[in-house]
Amino acid sequence: MKVRSQQANKVNVITLGCSKNVVDSEVLMGQLKANQFDVTHEAEQSDANIVIINTCGFIDNAKQESIDTILRYADEKEAGRLEKLYVTGCLSQRYKDDLEIEIPQVDAYFGTLELPQMLKVLNADYKHELIGERLITTPKHYAYFKIAEGCNRPCSFCAIPLMRGKHVDRPIEDLVREAKRLAGMGTKELILIAQDLTYYGLQHYGERKLADLMRHLSDVPGIDWIRLQYAYPSQFPLDALDVMAERENICKYLDMPLQHISDNMLKTMRRGISKRRTIELVDTIRQRVPDIALRTTLIAGHPGETQQDFEELYNFVEQTRFDRLGIFTYSHEESTHSYTLEDNVPAEVKQDRADQIMELQQGISLEMNEEKVGQTYKVLFDRKESGYFVGRTQYDSPEVDNEVLVPATPDTYVRLGDFATVQINNVSDFDLYGTLV
Repeated sequence: MKVRSQQANKVNVITLGCSKNVVDSEVLMGQLKANQFDVTHEAEQSDANIVIINTCGFIDNAKQESIDTILRYADEKEAGRLEKLYVTGCLSQRYKDDLEIEIPQVDAYFGTLELPQMLKVLNADYKHELIGERLITTPKHYAYFKIAEGCNRPCSFCAIPLMRGKHVDRPIEDLVREAKRLAGMGTKELILIAQDLTYYGLQHYGERKLADLMRHLSDVPGIDWIRLQYAYPSQFPLDALDVMAERENICKYLDMPLQHISDNMLKTMRRGISKRRTIELVDTIRQRVPDIALRTTLIAGHPGETQQDFEELYNFVEQTRFDRLGIFTYSHEESTHSYTLEDNVPAEVKQDRADQIMELQQGISLEMNEEKVGQTYKVLFDRKESGYFVGRTQYDSPEVDNEVLVPATPDTYVRLGDFATVQINNVSDFDLYGTLV
């Protein structure tokens, strides 16, 4: 079938999955732009003749979303509305051979570290001088900031090392240079991400250097907030807490996925930490940074999880009162250690346990939010939506945490990407409502 006339060398990049994938897409887009391609990101109405899908292969739901997206654009190509279709990212890294057989309409599949090869296929040059540069797809006032790639942790349930490889640090001087460039473009918030922030420094410097990196980034003019996501609890570098406590522009916020709390499950999951040490770590974090907001992620229904294990987890959440919490049902992933175990918790039991945890957390979040009524907070505004200006406090990360909503009345002026002081007047389970001070 004849392909309809489209703009030559126009690429639409589709990003699925986590914030690490967002950064990878932004780097790809920066390289394409430097090669004179016209690049868009997730354009709904696009006249692009090339589509690149950056896939996720983390858990079943994410894999299915990636496959459905590939099939949708494969249909576009079959119908003659697309010239070239390329797939990259974690799903492609992990299942390339199978995908080539099952969805042959895709012109080429690439792994997570094959950017130069993809550019070559597109007749573009990989420009080494652009390392660290990218086209930001988030609102320009915040950016995800990847400090390392890969993971050396042995967690039994996790396929990330299969898709991302071993941990590799980025040097501090490179990261500072990128932070300065982002600040010059108007970025005010850096959200530090990696498969494991707390491992930072061991590969490149031979010792943990997260605290040093935080200090260097904190010194960059124009960066008002620095936020830590994906901190591993085992061997947590406590000196990072000292930097968080002493630096005004480092958010009092920590995303630390714990996954479980019973010793039985922590051992089965190969987490390298016990229930006692986990509780001690949480207490230490709150003692050193008293106003910190702690976010965690849990797994329900891992092989071998008994009702007693779940009740331990439930009680832990009830007693610990995390500021933010998410929970996944266990996904049985090929080539992981957990895949050698019997997936013996029924799907409906996994979901019921996850629902119980989230119902508990919903009540905890409401109680915590109610305590904020009458208080004032510094808020960074991200967008305008449904009659509200929508922003976040330092205690909230984009897309996953609470938001602050201010009515967009004719006499209320908020500039998106700027900070303002807001007094909280009303709350819901996961949102705060207020007025400008």
